[in-house]
Amino acid sequence: MNTRVELARDEAAPGVLVQTLEQAIDAVVVVDAQGLVVFFNAAAERFWGCSRIEALGGNVSALIPRGLDPNPDDSASEHTDGGVHHLAGSSLDTRIVRQDGQERWGVMSVSTIVMHDQTLHAVFLKDVTHLRVQDLEHRLLSMSINATHSATCIVDAHRQLIYVNDGLIRLLGYSREEVIGQSPLLFFVPDARAETQAEPELEAILCGQPHEFSALISKRSGQRLWVHVSSTPVFDAQDQLEHVVIVLTDITQSKLHEVLQNKVIGALLKEESLESVLTLLCHEIERIAPEVIVSILSVDPQGILHPLASPGLPVEYSRAIEGLVIGPTTGSCGTAAYRGEPVLVTDINNDPLWADYKHLAQQSGLQACWSMPVRNGAGRIAATFALYFRESRGPDPLHGHLVKAGTHLCMLALEREQARQSIRKMAFYDGLTGLPNRSYLLAQAQRTLGEMAREQAELAVLFVDLDRFKQINDALGHASGDELLRVTAHRLRSLLREADLVGRLSGDEFVLVLPRMNATQVATFLERMMMLLSRPMTIAGMSVVVSASIGISLFPGDGRDMETLLHRADIAMYQAKRIERGSFSFFVEKMNRIAQDRLVLETALRNAMATGNLELFYQPQIDLNSGRLVGVEALARWAHPALGDISPRQFIPLAEECGLINELSQWVLQAACEQLAVWRRQGLAIASLSINLSPINFHNLDLAELIAGQLQRYGLQPADLCVEVTEGVVLSNSPGTCKTIRDLHALGVRLAIDDFGTGYSSLGYLRHLPISELKLDKSFVDDLEHDTSCRALSESVIGIGKSLSLTVVAEGIESAVQRDILKAQGYEVGQGNFFSLPLPGQAFVQFIDSVNAGAAACNGAGALCVGAGFSS
Repeated sequence: MNTRVELARDEAAPGVLVQTLEQAIDAVVVVDAQGLVVFFNAAAERFWGCSRIEALGGNVSALIPRGLDPNPDDSASEHTDGGVHHLAGSSLDTRIVRQDGQERWGVMSVSTIVMHDQTLHAVFLKDVTHLRVQDLEHRLLSMSINATHSATCIVDAHRQLIYVNDGLIRLLGYSREEVIGQSPLLFFVPDARAETQAEPELEAILCGQPHEFSALISKRSGQRLWVHVSSTPVFDAQDQLEHVVIVLTDITQSKLHEVLQNKVIGALLKEESLESVLTLLCHEIERIAPEVIVSILSVDPQGILHPLASPGLPVEYSRAIEGLVIGPTTGSCGTAAYRGEPVLVTDINNDPLWADYKHLAQQSGLQACWSMPVRNGAGRIAATFALYFRESRGPDPLHGHLVKAGTHLCMLALEREQARQSIRKMAFYDGLTGLPNRSYLLAQAQRTLGEMAREQAELAVLFVDLDRFKQINDALGHASGDELLRVTAHRLRSLLREADLVGRLSGDEFVLVLPRMNATQVATFLERMMMLLSRPMTIAGMSVVVSASIGISLFPGDGRDMETLLHRADIAMYQAKRIERGSFSFFVEKMNRIAQDRLVLETALRNAMATGNLELFYQPQIDLNSGRLVGVEALARWAHPALGDISPRQFIPLAEECGLINELSQWVLQAACEQLAVWRRQGLAIASLSINLSPINFHNLDLAELIAGQLQRYGLQPADLCVEVTEGVVLSNSPGTCKTIRDLHALGVRLAIDDFGTGYSSLGYLRHLPISELKLDKSFVDDLEHDTSCRALSESVIGIGKSLSLTVVAEGIESAVQRDILKAQGYEVGQGNFFSLPLPGQAFVQFIDSVNAGAAACNGAGALCVGAGFSS
């Protein structure tokens, strides 16, 4: 310690020197002749990570690696200054490991200081740790960029290449000396036909915009490549563009297929000629590979060659090839077609395959040819696709890609003429029946209308719609439905005269156009047609009878263009279907008004459904003996603000026709269940609620699940609900409908046959179906007082019901006399306006109270008062 202090105060070490060394930026260590540290400045403390207290007086070898001593085995150095005197006057990089294990790097220099009788050595270390790390990162980055397969280059602010990696050298074949200092435009191909112009895209990159695009570039050899170009600009601290890093990725294989296919298939879709399409293909391939000339020859079934496209070959050369017969030594193309395999000739002048034709090649400057046979869809060799070279050589990988894509596209173009016929047939004819489709039929019919107008003759348009086709299709399957349509088409075609037309519009709709036929002649024709259509046909082993509803419009009275005539025949067909299925109807203007009114009503119904403007009314079912309420039927009602009250007989069929019936039925189900739940909470004793469902609803295989969900939602039991269906539903042979009925029965919902007695005569089905209730149709009740046959029928129905243990409800009771007759016949439950009109929910509650009070009073008096005071 005294030595260190004395050094600081020694006159030979002026304070100004010590102060200067202390404030130096670099680390300074002063060592005496014995190698002991006598001075250690603040920078040294930071560099070594230790305090001067720890360093002073210690041997310098603890700070500086021993390996720096040029003579580590010199015994003299062990007792002197630690060997640092050997480094005087030199500068070297030094690795220092601090006490905390951190590695630091410094540039070390040693100076000798002579002070009186003392010689000291000053060790100066400049900390270069950060620079060394940066240098390492740069070297690693350069190595990684060079190692990558992507071609990378760097452009400076003057738009000159200052760096290219090994990937770019490999990709393009240039040396670094050839490209450094050049513009990157050197690589890019100027081509006005190119899909993407490189110059404006590259300009955006050089202006410092991050950008990506694809472009055609040229290798040093002249071979062209498609590359994906992406850039990353680098800016300095002042936000000025400093460098641009550009990466090129070879996408030749995928891009050339894309470019060729887009252009050639685009030409095919534009219906360009075969010659135009193949010439375009040749031009595009020659643009990508300017070192080749493309030739496409067709090979007819007799093995004769015909030039199709070879824009790069002299006209005389193509003329000479015309008519050559393929064979084992017929040049590259004729031999490839003969062998059915590729033929490569790299030296036309000396190859025996070209012995008879080399003079043609020599006149055209051709030295090599690679030819591929092109097979059509049937496997026959229909063409050859060849690349000619102006020098003796073979193909490179790019040429392989071009030939692969070119032969495929050539095959598509060659088959296009045949495909056109197939496409025309697909576009104009129905694939199932072979009849003209809508577009072709209208085009043919419009030409026929022009003839009729010139002749001042009449013409009839018949719109034919098969009745209940969907049910047949569902019951027997789609394959059977297709067969039914084919048989129908054959029958319609058999009725036609030479000038008549028939086509299939869609589904089960057909249209006939009958020129020179008036209304009287049409009526006669319809008799034959309907008789033929109604004949049984065997489908899927079953005898099926189909009827058709037919609408007729006449030219010129009902319209002067085909669209109008077709529309009006369609209107007439719907009119026929409404009147009676299997009938026909001529169009009259009144029908058009009906159709317009129907459209207005359909729109209003959709709005009513959407806005909740429908309402449920309720009609009671009364025990004819006690006068008490035994059930309720929910009935949908619609009061339109402008159209007034609209009958269910009008809007329910409309809902079925326009596809709203499922939505309407779901609303009825939900509203009815909700109302019953409310009444139950109010303490009203209502045993069950009946709702009506459309036959269409039973095509929904999820109907039982839907009903179960609503019952659960409102806390009701399945037995609380009775679903009323028509006889047609329960007799349906549709597997879907039968499954729905079984699912409802399994759920526990009761089923009732509505309007019983008006449908089928066979009653055997009642023994096998899960029916719990029959409803005598109102038509039998209306004439009970005056018609003995009605009384006999109603008595038969109650007999059937009792014999099968079914509840029988008499509907439409309007008078006390009707009630009494029915009661005397054994009917126990009645429904009708005699008891009450259908009522809205709140009014129905009041009715229930009056019914219960009246029944109690009558029972108390020992009198029968059923229906008294309840009619309105």
